[in-house]
Amino acid sequence: MKHVVSVSIGSSDRNHSATVNLLGEDILVERIGTDGDMNKAVELISELDGKVDAFGMGGIDLYMAGVGKRYVFRDAKRISQAAKKTPLVDGTILKSSLEYNAVKYAAEVEKLPMAGKNVFVVCVIDRIGMGRAFEELGCNMVYGDLMFSTGMHIPLYSLNSIYKLAPIFMPIMTQLPFSWLYPTGKEQNASRKRPKDKKPKFQKYYNDAHVIAGDFHYIYKYLPEDISGKIVVTNTVTSKDVDELGRRGASALVTTTPEINGRSFGVNVIEAILVALIGKPVEDISDEDFTAMVQCLEIKPRIVRY
Repeated sequence: MKHVVSVSIGSSDRNHSATVNLLGEDILVERIGTDGDMNKAVELISELDGKVDAFGMGGIDLYMAGVGKRYVFRDAKRISQAAKKTPLVDGTILKSSLEYNAVKYAAEVEKLPMAGKNVFVVCVIDRIGMGRAFEELGCNMVYGDLMFSTGMHIPLYSLNSIYKLAPIFMPIMTQLPFSWLYPTGKEQNASRKRPKDKKPKFQKYYNDAHVIAGDFHYIYKYLPEDISGKIVVTNTVTSKDVDELGRRGASALVTTTPEINGRSFGVNVIEAILVALIGKPVEDISDEDFTAMVQCLEIKPRIVRY
């Protein structure tokens, strides 16, 4: 049996394990959260290094590559260097293509009403493929990158704006503590317990959108109580998250990765599974190898209709 472990700096409350059979081989897949503790992530990877077939690095990207240049996160680099023997991936290689394909599949095959609609992508800098798919569908876009990073109402309306701003902001942002940029550990749970007397931000953009898309923690942070009729396109969700979106009135949920025993794992997990199955050193795996394996496994997005 192959063993794939995703070490995440996210909350341990979202831990999960499952055994799947792919290409006739059983694979034990585990997600272990360190509650924002970078040192614990390093220790876990060091302890399991050489004992598992592949690592996924969750809750943090090693680098941003969808804007034409790689911008490496300082904190992620330190975690990744703990893996000396076992291959470690963060999902960046697959993310853009999987998310692009998920949006197109949902709109063109599943016929979800997204083409030409108002779409609010809470943060697109790390999911350019998703933004590109929506723009090709003729959607009216609002990107919340500057809103969620600065707290100010500064919407962006095209990927061209992202391409222009990335060389200015990314060299600085990737050197900051990652917890300043994105909720980690217990902060992921705290963002879901907003005081009743505190007015949530950016409600105009949520309310005007027919489709709300992007990272689930960002989406949920200011998600209105009523999202009747809206489609949510996101990444990893638990069964509780799925139920909560239905309770708030969502018409459909699209996750960019498939369901594995009741859970949609992150792209880093799917990428680690592919690495384990391909069986080559990561540096020797080509884009064609990944594409062929995705097609062989018939990896498709998860669609939930409420």
